[in-house]
Amino acid sequence: MSILVNRNTRVLVQGITGNEGLFHSEQMIQYGTQVAAGVTPGKGGEWVLGGKIPVFDSVKLAMEATGVNTSVIFVPARFAADAMFEATDAGIPLIVCITEGVPVQDMMQVRNYLDQKKVRLVGPNCPGLLTPGESKVGIIPGNIASAGNIGVVSRSGTLTYEVLYALALAGMGASTCVGIGGDPINGTNFIDVLELFEHDPQTEKIVLIGEIGGTDEDRAAEYIAANLTKPVVAFIAGQTAPPGKRMGHAGAIIEGSAGTAADKIKALESAGVKIAKHPEEIPLLLK
Repeated sequence: MSILVNRNTRVLVQGITGNEGLFHSEQMIQYGTQVAAGVTPGKGGEWVLGGKIPVFDSVKLAMEATGVNTSVIFVPARFAADAMFEATDAGIPLIVCITEGVPVQDMMQVRNYLDQKKVRLVGPNCPGLLTPGESKVGIIPGNIASAGNIGVVSRSGTLTYEVLYALALAGMGASTCVGIGGDPINGTNFIDVLELFEHDPQTEKIVLIGEIGGTDEDRAAEYIAANLTKPVVAFIAGQTAPPGKRMGHAGAIIEGSAGTAADKIKALESAGVKIAKHPEEIPLLLK
């Protein structure tokens, strides 16, 4: 088993005719993902990627014609909220938004709307999902990960890649990797993914990759202490970050005494989580 995506996932790419959409659609197809359709308003009726993928004017039309069950969004930031609303209204149960730079005010509206619907959003500003050997939805390189029994959830894209590669080099693999993104407001958080991993029989251990800013890791620590039966190893990025300076992600900023790496590490350690000093140490702590 896996969580969220597997070999039966049928993917719709919103923004498929743009450079990013085309490039990553081809990468997903080469990995073995079932990319069934694309959407670009005004370009319905066209075919892309050598005539393999049909393009539709709307998500609703694409869903009715191809039976897609997951959407991945590569549209520019100013159109991303509308793309998420459209996928939600069409009844797509899983939306993965790769787009970065989505305005916080837009995401407040999207999140408020999604909370009223039975729809899961991963992102925005995230690398997406990878179930090694089965399906990749987003931009995580497929060749750096092996299939295995370790669930990976991360706020950071590049650190996700580093950890997956470190696991593979150590002869270990991932059940599913979920990049939740580092924006202040997103769709799926650490607790959502930890709960899915806890109930996934294939996942035996969990890696959590956090960073400075916000309180998501602190809340995850409380959830781990109260609910998780599987061992967790964590790495927190930004341990030397100065207060008030944003480090990469929009949500990676220490404000006052909140959001420091030290506080997050302390909370996680109190919940019985092993903390890696650097990503390459994670496989050793998992053994």
